[in-house]
Amino acid sequence: MRQFNIIAAMDIERGLGKDNGIPWHIPADMKWFKVHTSTPIADGKINACVMGRRTWESLPDSYRPLPDRLNVVISSNPDYELPEGVLLAESLDVALTLLAQGDLASRVGEVFVIGGAQLYGTAIQHPNLQRLLVTYVWSKTNCDCFFPEWDGDSFVGTYASNVYVGAKHNYSFKVFQKIK
Repeated sequence: MRQFNIIAAMDIERGLGKDNGIPWHIPADMKWFKVHTSTPIADGKINACVMGRRTWESLPDSYRPLPDRLNVVISSNPDYELPEGVLLAESLDVALTLLAQGDLASRVGEVFVIGGAQLYGTAIQHPNLQRLLVTYVWSKTNCDCFFPEWDGDSFVGTYASNVYVGAKHNYSFKVFQKIK
């Protein structure tokens, strides 16, 4: 089973989204997401983005599948139709096992869980979680889904950016390494 990272953007109440969308537009956050999820750790590798079905469906058509990444969608429906090249798995454990086998074991660089809330809830407790990459949006954004509470004692901060002033929202980036 593969090691993996979580990448998420959340407001001051751990809000992730509203009405299956993102309630802020922060170009630097999109760049942070793209750079981390699409830049492989070595030449000849490709990173994988694991997401829930609703997160997959929330992606704009022009970004579905996410380019330059292996897309893996979690759904309990074994007949859920996906484009060629996008993998389907019934759970996070199945996805991590699939990515550790055969050709994928050598082709895939890093694995990122990119949402949604239910998948984050499973991932934050998973023993194979390595890092948590967070964009903090320093405002309340009236979200209807939330990042799960997590044990801060199980992580150590390894990177913290400045707080940047955005057009509508201030934001910052932080990386945590799992230690327990």
